[in-house]
Amino acid sequence: MHHQTPKSKIKALFLDIGGVLISNGWQHQSRYKAIEKFGLNKQKVEARHKLVFETYESGNITHDEYLDWVIFYEPRTFSKQEFTEFMFTQSVAIAGSIDFFKEIKQEYRLKVFAVSNEGRELNAYRIKHFKLDELFDGYISSCYVHLHKPDKSMLKLACDVSQTLPENALYIDDGKLLTEIADSLGFQTLHFQSLQNTKTLIKTFLFQRGADT
Repeated sequence: MHHQTPKSKIKALFLDIGGVLISNGWQHQSRYKAIEKFGLNKQKVEARHKLVFETYESGNITHDEYLDWVIFYEPRTFSKQEFTEFMFTQSVAIAGSIDFFKEIKQEYRLKVFAVSNEGRELNAYRIKHFKLDELFDGYISSCYVHLHKPDKSMLKLACDVSQTLPENALYIDDGKLLTEIADSLGFQTLHFQSLQNTKTLIKTFLFQRGADT
């Protein structure tokens, strides 16, 4: 559910990517598939992943370094390229979601910005593969700004870059705590649980059409 009664007209959408438009980038289900496929030690991989993943998503180590530390810390029978291809192709679009938000953007002439935790290389793959540039006007991605949600600075940066006040922005995320934090900063929020649910809830918000400014 969204966390406040809309009072101001919405001029911009701030969208999470993983869990709203596409499956989460390197979630535990995908890692477990990789562990099984490549015959890895689950406990070791998960322990190493936990230590370095936020650093990777924050753009402070490269994709290669992440793989070196988490997977290729000992000799393997497969290559980095093989593992990377498997890793990237775990991303699956949430059916209809990207097109729905494109329609909302066009109908109300909204500014749309990504506010997401994504590693640089995976982010680039997902933007290109799913043609996210057709939806987004810009990316407040953790790998670019060296911040990581739930750091409130990411949402404040999204406001600065888009020139939008919090009360005129609708922030949509599949993380309930993240929408609660945004709500505390004065944003209008919607907790994404399913596309159908979102289609219903989004009708309760008041949008400002671009021509009305």
